[in-house]
Amino acid sequence: IIRNLILGSNYIQSHILHFFHLAALDYVKGPDMPPFTPRYEGDYRFPDDVNQQVVGTYLKALQMRRKAHEMVALWGGKMPHQQAIVPGGVSEVPDSQKIAEFLFRLQELQAFIDNEYIPTVKAVAEVYPDYWDIGRGCMNFLSYGAFPLEEGMDHVKKNKLFPSKVYVNGQLADLDIEVIDEAVKYSWYEDDTGGKKPTEAVVKPNPAKKNAYSFIKAPRYNGAPMEVGPLARMYVMGDETITSLGEKAFSVLGRHLARALECSLVAKNLAEWVQQLEIGQPVCTPHKIPSSAQGVGLTEAPRGALGHWNRIEHQRTAIYNAIVPTTWNLSPRDDQDQMGPMEQALIGTPVADPNNPIEVVRVIRSFDPCLACAIHVMTPDKKTISRCQVG
Repeated sequence: IIRNLILGSNYIQSHILHFFHLAALDYVKGPDMPPFTPRYEGDYRFPDDVNQQVVGTYLKALQMRRKAHEMVALWGGKMPHQQAIVPGGVSEVPDSQKIAEFLFRLQELQAFIDNEYIPTVKAVAEVYPDYWDIGRGCMNFLSYGAFPLEEGMDHVKKNKLFPSKVYVNGQLADLDIEVIDEAVKYSWYEDDTGGKKPTEAVVKPNPAKKNAYSFIKAPRYNGAPMEVGPLARMYVMGDETITSLGEKAFSVLGRHLARALECSLVAKNLAEWVQQLEIGQPVCTPHKIPSSAQGVGLTEAPRGALGHWNRIEHQRTAIYNAIVPTTWNLSPRDDQDQMGPMEQALIGTPVADPNNPIEVVRVIRSFDPCLACAIHVMTPDKKTISRCQVG
């Protein structure tokens, strides 16, 4: 339960951060002063009074994020970079004061999400309706699942708030992690490292590799590119608001709406989970490192599917590989020359001014890319035409 509280609180702060502080200013014009400038100039469509109201919500969202950080810190020790999760459980012991402080902050955040965050996203959708048809992507979804509701070692099979599912070629199916591998044909790694399972892949960088254009590998699910994140989670769990959108769900606005609705859903479940805590009960099961073992850890970070694969030999790490959400979403072409999800989403995006590509930035930011990964915008002959700041 405590791990769910930590992760769920981080979902709330991350989703508020993404929409208001990383994406909203692509649609809302802030004051002509830092931190709102410098910026790409958009076709801002809100009336001045509504625009000013949303700017005010942008500032309020900073305070809301602080409260969500405090919620994480109550159970995680600190935020960012919580340090309370340990093998076998957590190190933080619940008491009545922590539970009360958590609920107090959560109630305020729930009100902000339902009364300001979601309405702001819907307001953007009303004045930018064309973005229901922009940023389509690969139209395949993957979710490892998150927030377990029962004990058990098999993450995929156990009951969770977000199920372990995939949506491929129009069909919903159970997740099978054995069909995940990574291609490197267009990545700066030696060719013999491609096509391997995460349990056996090794990293051999080759920055001089011909035709390569990214340090991101190309993870594929049974050969298919997969989008991950809030839209994927809400779609495969069958959220009626999202699935009823039909193909319009696969869009820039579909991603923003799914993230906002998911934020509210997680907050409501946090209120139930925190009241299930039993004061004085153990919070960690003793754990010993085996001499040799192989394992996989799966969860859903706010940005999407996160998997860590490792192998231990003689109590030492022999192989450790991670496929993170942005690796899925921003992957380059694979061995079959299939483009990654965001590459496909960018195809056909109308750009009014190539020197001010606000439309491109809107598509990119809808995926909530991690800037610690790699982002490349190039022409076919590999000459950089412009550098786009996306964070």
